[in-house]
Amino acid sequence: VRYDPKAPQPTHWLRFLSDLLYPEDIPTVQEFIGYCLIPSNAGQKMMVIKGSGGEGKSQIGHVLSRMFSPNAKDGSVGKISENPFARADLEHIHLMIDDDMRLEALKQTNYIKAIVTAKGKMDLERKGKQSYQGFMYARILAFSNGDLVSLYDRSDGFFRRQLILTKRKPPDRIDDPNLSEKLCEEMEGIFLWAMAGLLRLGKNNFQFTESSRAKLNREMVKKDANNIELFLESKGYIVRDPERSISSKDLYAVYCTWCDENAYPPMKRKTFVEYLSANEEKL
Repeated sequence: VRYDPKAPQPTHWLRFLSDLLYPEDIPTVQEFIGYCLIPSNAGQKMMVIKGSGGEGKSQIGHVLSRMFSPNAKDGSVGKISENPFARADLEHIHLMIDDDMRLEALKQTNYIKAIVTAKGKMDLERKGKQSYQGFMYARILAFSNGDLVSLYDRSDGFFRRQLILTKRKPPDRIDDPNLSEKLCEEMEGIFLWAMAGLLRLGKNNFQFTESSRAKLNREMVKKDANNIELFLESKGYIVRDPERSISSKDLYAVYCTWCDENAYPPMKRKTFVEYLSANEEKL
């Protein structure tokens, strides 16, 4: 991208974002794209933009691919979590774009969390070669029709690292088949816009601007992935009283009843008991 401090405001880009996202979430996108301009994981976040199809998510990916050029790479969150050789493909890359994230739950999340939070060298592997230490600062941007969840990892750390935005499509919006090229013609202006987001993020000590909607999105995904919290917040199944007690076996039976009546798959008893033990002070 040619740096032009006098580049005009990217009007098509800003109008496109206002049609795609809620206004309070646009500063988050601005900061995240700016964050991807520098080789740093100080923000320790990945971004998931979700919604049904036909809303224009591929346009963002196309513009960012053009902006970052060789410093961006199409990839898969699922592949990173499963394939030990996938991380090495992201070495020295600023941005990995998953244009259509798979909806199946991740079997393991350690690779994803390590990439999002890496501050130094990581152990990288390439097929048929000795593993080595390399720098990893690829930021992850995923577009999806659903949530990024884990099969086993229901820790706060896994969800805390996600910026989750929801898309919208005004019913009267008319799609422009030439929008992609119009957006790319504003590349210098988009770059200045992203730089402003990076400066704001830096002044805020790399704490992203998050709307109450985005925070609620994360909490809802977390609770859906861990229905024990939903059960403990439910009415009519349990009573909290310091003078009463119940065995974990009987409480688990109540939990299974709640799951059956609310169409949730019950977690294993061991997982249920371990969650209660780990969160006993909070609960």
